[in-house]
This record gives sequence, structure tokens and C-alpha cells, in this order.
Amino acid sequence: MAIIESNIVKAKNKANGKGEITIQHILGANELGGNDMFAKVTIPPGCSIGYHEHHGNTETYHILQGEALYSDNGKEMKISAGTTTFCPDGEGHSIENCAAEGDLVFTALITKSL
Repeated sequence: MAIIESNIVKAKNKANGKGEITIQHILGANELGGNDMFAKVTIPPGCSIGYHEHHGNTETYHILQGEALYSDNGKEMKISAGTTTFCPDGEGHSIENCAAEGDLVFTALITKSL
């Protein structure tokens, strides 16, 4: 068994998004190999991760708290706690906290494409 210390990063305008978000890395390259990531992401109201594409990897979000406007290749939809999204290799997505108050909190998992 190994105890993993999480690494907390503040990111401004992530992928040309709005405002500042917090990324708490739960597992990173050392544990997952390569550029893979497992993290808890917190996005305050009015902030976002801008639209970006994945090449050579995939990304899954699982919403833990809050409401979001999620773009799946440009198709926008509202999602909330309990929703899981999947962005395959070669496709793109974005996410924005669209709530008037309260943080959007979700887990993000990036893994290499098979």
C-alpha cells in the first residue's frame, strides 16, 4: 500500500476558459504512467474549462456537486451531480459552472487511448 499526497494546482483560463479553477491531483503520471491523470476539479460560479480536443487520450468527468453547461463537440447541455461524461480520442469538450452560487465539483480521469 502507498499513501499518495495530493497535489493542488490553481489554473487560470484553463484551455482559454474563464476565471480560476482548482485541480487536486489524486493520481498522476507516477501512479498511472505517462500523461494520465485522476483529479478532483473545483470550478467556482462563472468560471470554466474552455473547449479543447483530446488526441491520444480520453477524458471522463463525473459530476459530484453543482450544475454545469457541458459542450460535447459543440452540442451544449446542462448536467448536474451524478452525471458522467466521456470525451473520446479525437473529440472535444468544455465545461462551465452555470450556477449563480456554489462550486461545481467533479472528478476528471484522463487515460491513454487504446
